[in-house]
Amino acid sequence: MTNQNSLTPLKMLLFSFHATNTIILSFLPLYLRYKGLNGTEIGWVLAVGPLASIFSQPFWGYMSDKYKTVKRMLIICIIGLLISSVLFFQMNGLLAIILMGAVFYFFTSPIGALGDSLAQRRADDLQVSFGTIRTWGSIGFATSSLIVGEVLSNIGVQYMIWPYVFFGAIALIVAFRLTDVKVESDPIQFSDIKQLLQNKTFLIFLFMIVFLTISHRANDSFIGLYIVQLGGSEGLVGLAWFVGVISEAVVFALAGRWFRKFHTLIFIIIAGVLFSLRWFIYAAVKDPMVIIALQVLHGVTFGVFYLSALEYVTRIIPRLLQSTGHLMFYAVFFGISGIVGSLIGGVLIDSYGGDTLYMLMGFCALTGTIFLIIYHALPFGKKARG
Repeated sequence: MTNQNSLTPLKMLLFSFHATNTIILSFLPLYLRYKGLNGTEIGWVLAVGPLASIFSQPFWGYMSDKYKTVKRMLIICIIGLLISSVLFFQMNGLLAIILMGAVFYFFTSPIGALGDSLAQRRADDLQVSFGTIRTWGSIGFATSSLIVGEVLSNIGVQYMIWPYVFFGAIALIVAFRLTDVKVESDPIQFSDIKQLLQNKTFLIFLFMIVFLTISHRANDSFIGLYIVQLGGSEGLVGLAWFVGVISEAVVFALAGRWFRKFHTLIFIIIAGVLFSLRWFIYAAVKDPMVIIALQVLHGVTFGVFYLSALEYVTRIIPRLLQSTGHLMFYAVFFGISGIVGSLIGGVLIDSYGGDTLYMLMGFCALTGTIFLIIYHALPFGKKARG
């Protein structure tokens, strides 16, 4: 079996899982609005996902490191995704939606992190670029956003469960064909996690990026509602995600060519500057078509930032603790940041409109970028140079 063949199931898993992820990210806020929830209540539901991920990401990461398997954990989580999603979409009323949402997110939130952790390690083992594997996630995301956006525009957002279960089933089928990671070491002990919690470089870095990731996650939650607020449709929301994720796929695919030329923190800082500019421009725009055109910036903000941050984290944590470290990174990136972004974003878009939300996101990203520039100049930031 060639290297390329052995990576095909992994690429297909990333493609199909991120296709499901699109449906939740792009259309769940519109679905919840169809169910009669207002912006603040939608923010509460969207905050349940990141809250669940703070517990589920480290839990599944720890189980993965303890039993030295990513594949088995992925299969368990995808089965959980399929069962809980069917139940989640049957719920009516805010409390029922929130409670079932917590179960649903407990299984779904670690899948992306475990998939990326597996991809990062397989890339290292096979001496290929992580971005060339991860780009398949972006292609799945983009394909789904365009097709599902058009389908839901025609049949109604209330039927979003059907494409979701379709892509979820494909993810489960290909998960059984994955090549698992091989770790030549003793299984992780709970005491080993103390090493991560005592790693000052790691913890300070996680604190710095929170300011950028809050703005990123608020955009994930509310760009759909903002486009609708500006007069757009479900189809335009799907198109916006398509444009953004295609640019992200290009960045991931070409990562091997540009990525090693500078220190990873330089790329993180550049992405931070562009994040700030992007949100300030969104705040000033009044035409949804301009937002869609500017979604090209998603690749050079999120794409560059995510690749660089994951690479940086991989360098500063021991190999034995990679899954746990990656999932802690995810818990901050998509967890803590997602809670803050969803709750505050929901109140702001309800009370003051999308333009005020995006203006404050711009200032938040700018603060994080300034912190990162200071961090880069300090000894902590220099530790992972290479």
